[in-house]
Amino acid sequence: MKQNLLGLDEQGLARFFEAQAEKPFRARQLLRWIHQLGQSDFSKMSDLSKALREKLEHGACVAAPQVVGDEITADGTRKWLVKVDGANSVESVFIPETGRATLCVSSQAGCILDCSFCATGKQGFNRNLTSAEIIGQLWMANRLLGVERRTDRVISNVVFMGMGEPMLNLDNVIPALRLMLDDNAYGLSRRRVTVSTSGVIPGMDRLRDECPVALAVSLHAPNDELRNELVPVNRKYPLRELIAACNRYLEKAPRDFITFEYVMLEGVNDTEAHAREAAALAASVRCKYNLIPFNPFGESQYKRSSSERIRRFAEILQRTGLTVTTRKTRGDDIAAACGQLAGDVSDRTRRSKRVPIKEVRA
Repeated sequence: MKQNLLGLDEQGLARFFEAQAEKPFRARQLLRWIHQLGQSDFSKMSDLSKALREKLEHGACVAAPQVVGDEITADGTRKWLVKVDGANSVESVFIPETGRATLCVSSQAGCILDCSFCATGKQGFNRNLTSAEIIGQLWMANRLLGVERRTDRVISNVVFMGMGEPMLNLDNVIPALRLMLDDNAYGLSRRRVTVSTSGVIPGMDRLRDECPVALAVSLHAPNDELRNELVPVNRKYPLRELIAACNRYLEKAPRDFITFEYVMLEGVNDTEAHAREAAALAASVRCKYNLIPFNPFGESQYKRSSSERIRRFAEILQRTGLTVTTRKTRGDDIAAACGQLAGDVSDRTRRSKRVPIKEVRA
């Protein structure tokens, strides 16, 4: 089987070329061809010798996941359904805004954490995506957006807020992150790449040590009792431990704050008392709040908080000096909004009352 070079960072490519008895600098050349220029045809890589190009043609490939669905809204939000194998497809979303454009990528086919308000969790979990399948979402998005070279950049920000829990797939997420940050590849700033987690603490610590980027934490509740219900991973990693992990992460983070994501659920977590609890929690860690109007999906039991309730919640937080944003809902008409991504996953999860979380290497 040919080696897919798409998901190899510079270290991985250097090892590949060492095994081929080639010089390590070939790794930088390949990075530029594959990721800066979006080239997958070795025969067109003109600064490589003919012998090396023939060797690569014989034993390697640059293979991205196949796009099997492409939807776009009036505001330019675009959702791609990406086939990763015979049984599973995941979703990526492109969100253009004034002065920036964000790509939301997936890291798993489905999700094992089963947050009660999230469409992805309701379909179960099948497998982790490979680094090639993760970076391939950015690679193919550039192609479909007509980007021929990195200097024509359209995508300025990448967020790991699509399907899956990134901290449970760091063996593949970290090489993809390194490619996003590498000046010989996409050259994105650490401040412009954000990994979102439901609070898997061993993964947070590992990411901090190996490849710190901006961090968002899916909080959604200001106390353990409610968060246990909404975000079941809280039973394993409760708020006190999560806040401590956030403070550890800030020691190496490219931003001086953690973003707390907070989905607004009518009558569940959106009262003034909840807002005051959320403000008190923020006293323990440098953070900002991103309030997210709930996006309904078929199996959902929840309703979106009213605009007035969200405004009041934000006001209470702001009075304590916190920075608060309210996310504009984008792509909900094509089920591309936050919490709606569902893809097409062959669910092999065996669920139980105890969340079956696989420990990640610290």
